[in-house]
Amino acid sequence: MNKENVIEALKKVSYPGFNRDIVSFGLVREVSVEGGKARVVLAISTSDQKVPGQLKNAADKAVAAVQGISEVETLVTVSQPKAQQAAAAGTGGGATQNKIPGVRRTVAIASGKGGVGKSTFTVNLACALDQIFRERGQRNAVGIMDCDLYGPTVPLMIGINGQPQVEGEMIVPLENFGIRVMSMGFLVDPETPVIWRGPMVAKTISQFAQNVAWGDLEIIVIDLPPGTGDAQLSLAQTIALDGAVIVTTPQAAAWNVARRGAMMFEKVNVPILGVAENMSYLDDPSNGKRTYLFGRGGGEKTAKALKTKLLGQVPLFEEIREGGDNGIPVVVGSPRSKATEVFRSIALKLLATFG
Repeated sequence: MNKENVIEALKKVSYPGFNRDIVSFGLVREVSVEGGKARVVLAISTSDQKVPGQLKNAADKAVAAVQGISEVETLVTVSQPKAQQAAAAGTGGGATQNKIPGVRRTVAIASGKGGVGKSTFTVNLACALDQIFRERGQRNAVGIMDCDLYGPTVPLMIGINGQPQVEGEMIVPLENFGIRVMSMGFLVDPETPVIWRGPMVAKTISQFAQNVAWGDLEIIVIDLPPGTGDAQLSLAQTIALDGAVIVTTPQAAAWNVARRGAMMFEKVNVPILGVAENMSYLDDPSNGKRTYLFGRGGGEKTAKALKTKLLGQVPLFEEIREGGDNGIPVVVGSPRSKATEVFRSIALKLLATFG
């Protein structure tokens, strides 16, 4: 019986709502064993009052099962999430106080499942938002933070290929079509896989928020990887998010996972602003027949389950795929197309949620 046995037991304790254990999340600050008594100290950042008790009970149970342990003392220290600390320190409070300097709104674009077209959606949504702000007389008002660290595709889809400059301690984001972009794709060799553990993911997201010269922007949309892992938790605890948009496709295999993944944001008090359904249907231009290749109703079911609104349905348009492959988003390349109308409608509904 030793400290290592206790740590191994704690690896079986998952953070509520996640499939990652508290050891790999870096939440275990102290473990000591004296005689048959084990003492464990956990340090977490949350505003959910249920989480500390849940973790304490789970840790007590896991450690008590270790052979030779007769007594367990688990102490959970709780700090306020950094995003909320920033808001509390400001004068206005609420969504006007952002962790990212100079940025008015920050919105995460998330999905529970990969392969739903989330990055394509993010890029075209950003371009649609930019069009709307330009029509209102505001230029360079939109940014994209690509936090899909393991598979960054935003640079390809928005047609940017290069490395950002560094001025002092700040990274200058690259820009195309009036959209400011920061992505891991600018910083790593495209042939080299990113193999990082949780602390590196958290550090990178923090740097994207604090060490990038975003300038004055109306909104940043944040492309997240699928799932509910390190990137999602780090983002929610680092940046003052105004909300999240959940992207799904119609079939049950996608919307069931999206629904469960979205619940993570509720656990960290990030509002769900709406659901967008991608690849909703295919229109045959020769006869006008509409085919639902991936089923129907997934977006509506997801929105209903999350008690939010369905922002829109994006059909299967070939020009959307072509725009992503060519680095010219359809909203930019075909501003009067049906596809652009859909993205603009979703963008307008998103902005309307802010009043």
